[in-house]
Amino acid sequence: MSPVQQTVLAAGEASEHRPLIITLFAAFVVATLFITVWAGRQTKDAADFYAGGRQFSAFQNGLAVSGDYMSAASFLGIAGAIAIFGYDGFLYSIGFLVAWLVALLLVAEPLRNSGRYTMGDVLAYRMRQRPVRTAAGTSTIVVSIFYLLAQMAGAGVLVSLLLGITSDAGKVLIVALVGVLMIVYVSIGGMKGTTWVQMVKAVLLIGGTLLITFLVLLKFNFNISDLLGKAAENSEKGAAFLEPGLQYGATGTSKLDFISLGIALVLGTAGLPHILIRFYTVPNAKAARKSVNWAIGIIGGFYLMTIALGFGAAALISQEEIIESNPSGNTAAPLLALHLGGVDSTWGAILLATISAVAFATILAVVAGLTLASSSSFAHDIYANVIRRGKATGAEEVRAARWATVFIGIVSIGLGALARDLNVAGLVALAFAVAASANLPTILYSLFWKRFTTQGALWSIYGGLIVAVGLVLFSPVVSGDPKAMFPDVDFAWFPLKNPGIISIPFGFLMGWLGTVLSKEEPDTGKYAELEVRSLTGTGAH
Repeated sequence: MSPVQQTVLAAGEASEHRPLIITLFAAFVVATLFITVWAGRQTKDAADFYAGGRQFSAFQNGLAVSGDYMSAASFLGIAGAIAIFGYDGFLYSIGFLVAWLVALLLVAEPLRNSGRYTMGDVLAYRMRQRPVRTAAGTSTIVVSIFYLLAQMAGAGVLVSLLLGITSDAGKVLIVALVGVLMIVYVSIGGMKGTTWVQMVKAVLLIGGTLLITFLVLLKFNFNISDLLGKAAENSEKGAAFLEPGLQYGATGTSKLDFISLGIALVLGTAGLPHILIRFYTVPNAKAARKSVNWAIGIIGGFYLMTIALGFGAAALISQEEIIESNPSGNTAAPLLALHLGGVDSTWGAILLATISAVAFATILAVVAGLTLASSSSFAHDIYANVIRRGKATGAEEVRAARWATVFIGIVSIGLGALARDLNVAGLVALAFAVAASANLPTILYSLFWKRFTTQGALWSIYGGLIVAVGLVLFSPVVSGDPKAMFPDVDFAWFPLKNPGIISIPFGFLMGWLGTVLSKEEPDTGKYAELEVRSLTGTGAH
């Protein structure tokens, strides 16, 4: 076991500290289960299950959206990327934040006006229902499951490290526990329960990040220049740590990879299913627009604070410690908390336990949102409108969604257990790339292109989906690299770690090509109705 793991485990295993950690975790789980059961009693029909009865205010939904969006990748991953790569790591924060402008300007309001519960509703409004709903449901489930794997694998790493669990059986048990909690949250609480859990998690995450930011700045007398200078010095990379090019810039391929990643991050958000369904929980389009404004403010504040998390870790902890604990730097934020409080002190253990409990809360809330998105899409798009041809009752839809939740939970537990030791960065990149390649072109064409046809939608979704997944499978993320999912084999012929630069334009191209080659006459009357509805909210649910 590495010295760093021993340090962290010492804080977790010491008899006086371990009960504290377990108590914090248990308190959060019990509190959120109570919220879920309470919300479940308020869930009376399909609108309650899928959209929380559309009763949430703009502020509440903005808080929940930010809770849904700020995942373990944001909290743990960005802090680690900044701690290791400096300036280049902070570019992740910029990409995630700028992505919200795309969601606000192009998607939030028209989507809220045009659909009821899922992305498939928007597509099916002016196209042949069964094929486009099947495609939309398939894409939603694929994106959600890959995103789920990253969160569940992250939970396994985090809790195993804290509780000193080193056996494979123990790690699998943790992944299974997260999966069971996820099934309970969604199947009992539906959108109402999930939204409240996400709001609580957002408050905890912002509170925890504010605390660490304050303590880091206090350490440097609130002088950010001193903080950055110490981070550059401690990183042993000097001024290069604060300049572009440490991660993306050594070769032409790495520069291209950065452009590809940036495109996927910025465009992927507006196609992420668990973010899109949040726009249906507010009573009208104005509230949808305001909720995105709130989310931008909350998320913007959080990503600014990642400067303190990442550069603080770089300034106060050696690079060897950070990398030895986790090669991707995913434990930088918990390690920073431990160092700020004192490695051998009770305060260090309290801070470590608190930040780790917040990270665990983050994972649970995002996992619940992802599961709800995929089970809703299966029940509403595939079961109710494809299998039952629109004849299913609301109660039957909700029952199907609950069974889908159980099935998706079991699949995620199985795959998450297999992925517990893998590099999860590739899974997150894949989710963003697929969302931007398959979902976004189809949504934008549906909302803004009169000639768009069913064939165009199918070519766009399946084309973007297949190319994005295919390129990632044959990229250094999966094989041929020491940090790959399978480092001992090499079948990587695609040089980039993110396929966005190829797969996103391909998704748009296939949507256009499928439409111009289609013999189907677009329904211009339906498009005119959709245009009025998406822009004004007339007739919206």
